[in-house]
Amino acid sequence: MNTNKLPVPVWIVACLYLAVGTVGFVYHFHELARHPQDAIWIELTEFVAIVCGVFLLRRQNWARWLALAWILFHVVLSAFHSLHEFAIHLLFCAVIAWMLFGSRSTGYFQSPRIQPK
Repeated sequence: MNTNKLPVPVWIVACLYLAVGTVGFVYHFHELARHPQDAIWIELTEFVAIVCGVFLLRRQNWARWLALAWILFHVVLSAFHSLHEFAIHLLFCAVIAWMLFGSRSTGYFQSPRIQPK
């Protein structure tokens, strides 16, 4: 298996984080004017999702750990809401962990990076 090629599961998760982060950032941006103390934390969380997506595509191992921490944070937050919301976030967390830490993805992040000439 070619570990230098971007695995599809990593690509899917990276695109998901980029989409969720970007849409969330734009959607909540207007709240900065009304509730800046609360909205800044929401915007920061969305920005972290964007960072995860970008650096997953750039083959940074720390980005998959940050991506896992990001979704775990949402699992904890959703535990204070409905059982349905908690279950959905927990399912997403399990799928994302499986996609980012499966053998294909792990090999991709652990193999040496090819330096441009």
